[in-house]
Amino acid sequence: MTAFYPGRPQIDAYGSGGFRFAAMSHRGSILALPSGVYDWPVNAKELAPGDFSAVFNERRDIDLLLLGMGSVMLRPPRALREIFEGSGIMLDFMTTGAAVSTYNLLLGERRKVAAALIAVETPV
Repeated sequence: MTAFYPGRPQIDAYGSGGFRFAAMSHRGSILALPSGVYDWPVNAKELAPGDFSAVFNERRDIDLLLLGMGSVMLRPPRALREIFEGSGIMLDFMTTGAAVSTYNLLLGERRKVAAALIAVETPV
């Protein structure tokens, strides 16, 4: 998996099916990891442990993964929650808007945070 933006930028905006960060825009969902920002083609209702392999590959640099589930709060599958419980990475799931705000705040505090953000169609 190749980052289309290396580094850890704040997320400037979300909505219209994508995200803006670092004077760029991206349509679709993203993974914001310590190594960079990646395209993340997933569906909130069909998340599986394999969708998070890049997160687990960087586990030594991540204490918390914020999972933005879209415009409506959904609970990820039990199997996924259990894998995170055993991984050493805390998983916190919420709407994408809340995840973007929390990610930016924790990133500004230099915390070991990453975000898996499902795109939403309408700006919130």
